[in-house]
Amino acid sequence: MNGIVKIENLTEFIIKIRSQSVLLDSDVAQIYGVETRDINKAVTNNPDKFPDGYILVLTKSEKSELVENFHRFDKLKHSTVNPKAFTEKGLYMLATILKSQQATQATITIIETFSKIRELSRGIKELSTVQDKAEQKSLMQKSGELITEIFDDDLQTSDAETMIELNFAVLRFKHTVKKKRAK
Repeated sequence: MNGIVKIENLTEFIIKIRSQSVLLDSDVAQIYGVETRDINKAVTNNPDKFPDGYILVLTKSEKSELVENFHRFDKLKHSTVNPKAFTEKGLYMLATILKSQQATQATITIIETFSKIRELSRGIKELSTVQDKAEQKSLMQKSGELITEIFDDDLQTSDAETMIELNFAVLRFKHTVKKKRAK
């Protein structure tokens, strides 16, 4: 992943481990343009910067589950080391250690991605409690815009249509965006 890091490229790396959104050390290395050993060395050399909750060391069973469910983790199958998973706080702290231009750009994009995912989550939760139709419509519009930003960051408005439809237990959310690829 060279050059500018985009939000939609990051969303494919974010996984859930122990109910937390995380990035594995190997994915962080790829995003930051360094080797996984450099990421792990930064953690080892700065243990005071990574208290509990900043990094999760995967268990053997968690590692096996990742290998079974995601082809991109096949390389972990024969590794004797359990990977580290960085929480959002851990990624922020890692950013204070890695100083390259690509690491800085990646950190900004990671922060923006996590922030938009959190904002979308809050909006969806709020939708289930709001009774006012105008407020619901406003929240649905904002949620649709966030989804578009997360997944279609390099698209510009045109006549082509993309439809995003989310079905919740008591709420159906449909947002149509007219976009085209940026040149």
